[in-house]
Amino acid sequence: MASKTLGQLLIEEGILTQEQLSQAEAQQASTGGKIGPALVQMGVLTEESLHYFLALQYGVDFVDLGQGEIPPEVLKSISKDLALRYQVVPFSRTNGTLTVASADPADPNLLRFQEDYRSLEPKSELAYVVSTESAVKAALARYYGGDSTSKAGGAAAELSHNSMQDIVLAGQAMDPALMGQPGGEAAAPVGEEFDENAVNDAPVIRLVNSIISQAVAKRASDIHLNPFERNMVVRYRIDGTLQPQPEPPARYRRAMVARIKVMGKMDILEKRKAQDGRIKIKVQGKVIDLRVSTLPSIYGENVVMRILDQESLQLDMNKLGFESAELAKYTDAIQQPYGMILHTGPTGSGKTTTLYSALSTLNNPAKNLMTIEDPVEYQLPGVIQTQVNPDADLTFANVLRANLRQDPNIIMLGEIRDGETAEIAIKAALTGHLVLSTLHTNDAPSTVMRLIDMGVDPIDVGSSLLIVVAQRLIKRICTQCKQPVEPQAEDLDRVMIDPKSIEGVTFYRGAGCSNCNGTGYRGRIALYEIMRVTPAVAESIFRRDDLNQLTEVALSEGMQTLRMLAINKWKAGITTMEEILRVTAAE
Repeated sequence: MASKTLGQLLIEEGILTQEQLSQAEAQQASTGGKIGPALVQMGVLTEESLHYFLALQYGVDFVDLGQGEIPPEVLKSISKDLALRYQVVPFSRTNGTLTVASADPADPNLLRFQEDYRSLEPKSELAYVVSTESAVKAALARYYGGDSTSKAGGAAAELSHNSMQDIVLAGQAMDPALMGQPGGEAAAPVGEEFDENAVNDAPVIRLVNSIISQAVAKRASDIHLNPFERNMVVRYRIDGTLQPQPEPPARYRRAMVARIKVMGKMDILEKRKAQDGRIKIKVQGKVIDLRVSTLPSIYGENVVMRILDQESLQLDMNKLGFESAELAKYTDAIQQPYGMILHTGPTGSGKTTTLYSALSTLNNPAKNLMTIEDPVEYQLPGVIQTQVNPDADLTFANVLRANLRQDPNIIMLGEIRDGETAEIAIKAALTGHLVLSTLHTNDAPSTVMRLIDMGVDPIDVGSSLLIVVAQRLIKRICTQCKQPVEPQAEDLDRVMIDPKSIEGVTFYRGAGCSNCNGTGYRGRIALYEIMRVTPAVAESIFRRDDLNQLTEVALSEGMQTLRMLAINKWKAGITTMEEILRVTAAE
């Protein structure tokens, strides 16, 4: 028995207002029937979201019968007569318990079904899950005869029934029957009519599954779905660069966004606000997290999904791309008992990976390691990880204060965003804690200026900082199509390299092949500009030297700039001159 009514649950979840509930109850009173269909008829809920909340109300799982195949031995558990009479579908069997899917967990007919079934199978236990009414009817037609063309069936992926988020993808190729080419079938009339229930259509399910599974197969870090007036552009960020993919038919674009929002447990009715969600999936045997972000635009909601592959997280610091001298400096810094280590660089420059690698190196039962993140991207065994939540007053500053009362040895702070957080972090580093964090600046010396601009005393900055690391990711040349190339004189001039200094060095470029999707690059390697806060650098900070003066002192103390490091990778045959110019700034 449900502890709350459907209306109460929807109001608590923010899906429904009291006014809408009263309107639905009035409609229900005049027409009869149940409150759920009335809400669907009003346009407040879609069929899929209604049944998801019915499952939540009754404490059972929601499943999508339109995905995957039900094994024949499970289907044989219930006769055609029982299945059609009571509108139930056998879903799975585990340890003597048969799980049955129904559209209505409160249907009194389920009690009669239970009696009839147990008269035939007295030793078998029954469990229930919920699916949409259209999916149940389609599955009955598909497995027990009748019309098999129902729109809810036949998607080419397998779905776990554990929760709405546990979507299992089979790694199928893009469906050529559904995907157009850029500029092709995507055109659709402006102001096209949209049916929200299309999120249950098998073509929409296949499209979303194909887009996600292909992105994982192509090693993408992000999936972009960009709506325009007459089409939706799909792009994957691969090795740091966005690459256009075949366009889906425009008639599905809003349904695809709704489908993704349902998967990410987001409010599919709210289209005027930015939203965040998370989807846990299994693709080709690997567990993948998708961090979903939606943003309203003039032509619909823009969707970006960050792909977080737990299994691909590189925790070996020797494989991150450090030059040997830079690795020695960094390793020495993270072994210090207290002080601050700051990483800087744009989003997607590998800061999180390096920080997690450092934590993995430092992790042992004798130390208390704690993190404060937004969001927690990967789970690290043995580390206490907290996700910020401003709605619950769990800001970076507040959680950091709480962490300091938890007897930590090492604290990883996802980002320093304001002066308050900076002050607390600096004080923690000065009072016996090792603090690792990030800041958004262009290079290592600029980080010091940023902290001072935030209001931190230069004496505290110079006294607490151990090292500052500026990071960038630069593309690797594809090893399978690598070929020698002569550097152009104008390029050498742009990076101020004397041609005589590179005599006898062989340079390379990628010709483009199937291994690199014709780009000439495959994979990326990190550049680490490390500024150690030596006594001379600290003295420069104390004097409030300007940026140029601080940079000169850091260079005299052994700092190599990002451009210097990129040129080293170029000379080693790892990257190209084009990448040097794209990733690093002129000095």
